[in-house]
Amino acid sequence: QVQLVESGGGLVQAGGSLRLACAASGRTFSRYAMGWFRQAPGKEREFVATINWSGASTYYTDSVKGRFTISRDNGKSTVYLQMNSLKPEDTAVYYCATRTSGSASSATYDYDYWGQGTQVTVSS
Repeated sequence: QVQLVESGGGLVQAGGSLRLACAASGRTFSRYAMGWFRQAPGKEREFVATINWSGASTYYTDSVKGRFTISRDNGKSTVYLQMNSLKPEDTAVYYCATRTSGSASSATYDYDYWGQGTQVTVSS
């Protein structure tokens, strides 16, 4: 059974940084793409960043380009989201997800397994 456990969320002032981590278990982590998504109160879940199986390909939503970096450590079965220059509009619950493919994807429906989420709150 695939399990994803996020950590690293919290409260930070605007302009600050946080690093989220997502530890995976239950299958061979290095074969599959990973993604980060977020959901703000009253809004739909949206794509943030994705990375392919090897880490060679990454994609970001426009609003986080240049500020967020997704990476993975296949030896530790963990994917990371480094978030810099945080803004109040980044406030949301952040979820990691994995899909049964090695190719990166920004589509929510492509992902089969989801973590429980971690809250990120950015104060102004």
